[in-house]
Formats: sequence, structure tokens, C-alpha cells
Amino acid sequence: MIKRISSKNGLRIVFEPNHNVRSVSVGIWIGTGSRFEKKEENGMSHFIEHMFFKGTKTRTAQDIAESFDSIGGHVNALTSKEYTCYYAKVLDTHAKYAVDVLADMYFNSTFTKKEMEKEKGVVLEEIKMYEDTPDDLVHDLLSKASYGEHPLGYPILGTEQTLDSFSSEDLFSYMNQYYHAENVVISVCGNVDESYIDYIEELFAPLKKKTENSVNLEKPSFLPEKLVRQKDTEQAHLCLGFDGYKVSDERIYSLILLNNALGGSMSSRLFQEIRENRGLAYSVFSYHSAFKDSGMLTIYSGSAQEQLEQTFEVIMNTLQEIRENGLTNKELHNGKEQLKGGLMLGLESTNSRMSRNGKNELLLGRHKSLDEIVTSIDQVTMEEIMNTSEDILSKDFSLTLISPDGRLPQSLKQ
Repeated sequence: MIKRISSKNGLRIVFEPNHNVRSVSVGIWIGTGSRFEKKEENGMSHFIEHMFFKGTKTRTAQDIAESFDSIGGHVNALTSKEYTCYYAKVLDTHAKYAVDVLADMYFNSTFTKKEMEKEKGVVLEEIKMYEDTPDDLVHDLLSKASYGEHPLGYPILGTEQTLDSFSSEDLFSYMNQYYHAENVVISVCGNVDESYIDYIEELFAPLKKKTENSVNLEKPSFLPEKLVRQKDTEQAHLCLGFDGYKVSDERIYSLILLNNALGGSMSSRLFQEIRENRGLAYSVFSYHSAFKDSGMLTIYSGSAQEQLEQTFEVIMNTLQEIRENGLTNKELHNGKEQLKGGLMLGLESTNSRMSRNGKNELLLGRHKSLDEIVTSIDQVTMEEIMNTSEDILSKDFSLTLISPDGRLPQSLKQ
């Protein structure tokens, strides 16, 4: 059972005890990511994430790494468009030690000039690596095509220019704006009791309340732009984007089921037709990204340049078929079972549960029980799927392409 605790300073803690395991997963979730950045700040959320591991007032970067290696646990972090998370998974006997180190990183990171310069080099190499990975890069380009100059269109890693401009004062100023108590959720799952939560509250009691005005997010407009980049690649990497649903939209379940039948599984129409039946691509899939006030359904394929035209036509024909005729009863039934199975199997680790609870608290402020979610999935009707496909797939889409010749499919120009 999930317990929610609101501390005096506004910090929220979500706690799901599990005494049948010997592990504990703890994550610090902060409600900021690349969409909260100004243009000149682009990449700062991600850079702060890196710098948290580069030394505190009492620990060096090597000390932090050894802190978890020495107890057989692991520590990591992630930055998305709307949140940042620092998390660890350890044996229950080391639970207090793990959160001690995370708290030290949170409150006492020094951001020295020497370490910042070294880490800028690391992140710059990460950006270059992304540039050399067209099947990843094409998704970043899709965000730019779909959202333009809105912060949702910014790359999470930032750019070489913005990265080079960051100072320690900039990082501390950004943290002062977003790393405050009301914007933080600490999520815990595993073999610990209430005393562990008391210990976390004590550790994070110094976390200050927000001193500035709240940040009002501007809802993005979806732009059906087409962006093409010519690059000396072996394949043509294609992405299509459709305006989707925000994370709290009750229609999200019908969209997830629609996506599952479209390209979200091995039995999906795009996978079966493009890969299995025609052999046009090794990788073809679709997924939905949900944000606080918007969302995007994405379709990706990677095919040989000479097979791009045929691949694109199959995608468009598949979309038309779904719009006009919907799904089969078998697709809907199988999709529901896949969704429920994936949900339940994915919650068998403390880390998965910690992540789910942290994101739900941060983005939604509520937690549906497993039974409630299963009921919501089971209640999706064929009519709702039809309405969702009409709502999503009948509108113009954004498109990005990275390919050797940098030319759009001919059928798109007609």
C-alpha cells in the first residue's frame, strides 16, 4: 500500500513498503527538465544532473562512485523534458547509507570550476555521440519540428554553445528556482519501515520552500512541420509525429491500446507488415509521450534509402486502414492483455515501483491502484478506440528524416 507524507517544508514522500524483498530503491524526483529552461539555459537540468556526481564538500567524485560500489548497490540519474531524478538501489542493510550519500549530493555539491570544465567535455562528447546516432537524433529533430521554439522542442542535452556558457553561479541560481521543497518528491520502495521515512524527513528538513513566483508553463502548439537532414548514413531514419494526449487525460488508455496495435508490439500492424511480411526494415515501432499539458504519438522506421518510399506508403496505408475500420476484436483483446501483463510484470522490482510512484506523485499528484488501472483498461470500448484514432490520426503530422540523399518521400509531396 502506498503511503503519502507531506513534510512541514512542503516536501512530499511516497512510501511503498515491501517486506518480501531484501532491496530498497529510493529516488529524489524534481519537477524540472529541459521544458522549464530558457533558451540560454538549454541543457542546464541535464548538466546539473552530471555535476551532482562530481564532488561535494566532503566527498570527491571517486568517493561517490565508491560509496555504492563498496556496498554492492548502484546509483544513477536521469533527465527528461519535465523531470529529473537521482536514484539508488541497495540492500536493505545499506538503506540509510544510500540516502545519506544522495542527500549529500543534493545539498553539498560544490560545482567547482575544474570539475565543471571536465564535465562539459564529457557532455559535449555525449552530444557528439548523439549526432553520430541517427536513430536517436531523428527523435530529437521530431520534437523540434513538432514544437518549434517552445521549450518542449529543445534537446535535453542542450547545445555546445549553451553548455560552454554555464557557470557555477548559473547552476546554483537554477537550483534555487526549481530544487525547492514543494517541487520535490522522494519515492521509496522496499524492505524498510516508517522509521526510514522519519530519517529521510530529518535529512531533508533543511530543504527550503520556494522564494520566487511559481513558473507558469505555456502549453505548446503542435506544428506539423517537416524537417530533413542529409547525412552519410546506411539507412533512412524516418519519424512521424501526431498531436497526442496529456498525461492526465482519461483517453490515454484508448490511445495506448491504439498505439499497441499500430506499432507498439511485435504483433502490431506496422511491425508485421513492414518487417515480417515485406522485410523493409529491421526496426519499426510507435510510442506515445505524455506531458503535463500535451502529448505526441511517434512512429519510427529505419530502412534502406531505396526502400524509404515503400516503407512510407505502408505506414500511410496502415494509418488510413485504422482510421476507417478501427481495430479487430482480437487486436483489442490482445492489447488489453499485453498492457495488463506488462504493467504487472513491470512492477515486480522495487526500482520499477519507486519510479512509478515518484512520477505519479510529481506529474499527477495521485496514485491509482493496480485494480483501478486494470478496470480502466478493461473498460475501453471499440467505439472509444475509433474516436481516438479519428481524433489523433486524421490531423496533419510532423515528420523528420535523416537519410543519405535528404529527400522527402515522393508521395508526401503530392
